[in-house]
Amino acid sequence: MAAKTRIKKGDLVQVITGKTQARGGDRGKTGRVLEVYPERGRVLVEGINRVTKHVKAGQTARGSRTGGIETHEAPLHISNVALVDPKTKKPTRVGIRTETVERDGVQRTVRVRVARRSGEDIA
Repeated sequence: MAAKTRIKKGDLVQVITGKTQARGGDRGKTGRVLEVYPERGRVLVEGINRVTKHVKAGQTARGSRTGGIETHEAPLHISNVALVDPKTKKPTRVGIRTETVERDGVQRTVRVRVARRSGEDIA
């Protein structure tokens, strides 16, 4: 079953758990969400949780060699990151507020994400 997530692609998030940066970890670092995996409850954050991957040597169609050691981001569990409040620039929880808007004479109820810390709307 897929989990409902309040963090979306493009959001600015901060890592709130794990090793501190002084010990070689990512806690306290911020980055943009590149991808969200709601079925696994994970997010991919730019520049966070970088891992090295050994890629087997091969050849492309042109004949150039590929492979070697690459580094790229690995997914983090969604509970280990918090959205950064747009006003205070600190981690915050996300709330939902419903409001009624009128477009082309039709009233619709829309859900708006709200930062709990400051009450600001999240774009």
